[in-house]
This record gives sequence, structure tokens and C-alpha cells, in this order.
Amino acid sequence: MSSETHIVPLFVAIPKPASGPATSCWKSTTFYIQPINYPTVAKGTERLRITPSPYHDDALIDQLAEALLQVWERLGLPLQKKSLAAE
Repeated sequence: MSSETHIVPLFVAIPKPASGPATSCWKSTTFYIQPINYPTVAKGTERLRITPSPYHDDALIDQLAEALLQVWERLGLPLQKKSLAAE
């Protein structure tokens, strides 16, 4: 999902798993990601909130991407076409 701020929303769209990936990521990696569920967002628009800082370099972002892929596969969540990060 696009964002006008430093917060990177990651679309999940499945209410229960929106909490699942966040919890799974937190327990299986060193990353902390917040789930954003109804009523904060409309049903069907559930997402994860990733908040990078200037201290998160390309290597850490790559590690996060790999961790998220592993969590998605472990939970059997559908994957969309990969988007390219801004260069």
C-alpha cells in the first residue's frame, strides 16, 4: 500500500490473520510489527503497520522482507505480485 508518511502499511485483508502475522513475526524474529484491524480500519482492509527509522538500513529491510515471506508461507496467506521498493 502506498503511504505519504514513513509508516509502511502492508495489506492483509483477512481480520484474524492480520494479528497472526504480527504475532508470528514478533515471536519468530527480532521485528516488531503492529496489526491494524477493525474498527481502526474497515473490515476487509486489515493491514500491518511497519514503521522504519533512519537506523533501518537496506540489510535490515531485506531481513524483514524475508521474515515476512516466511510468516506468510507458514500461515498459508496469499501473496500478491511483488512490488519494487523505491530506489
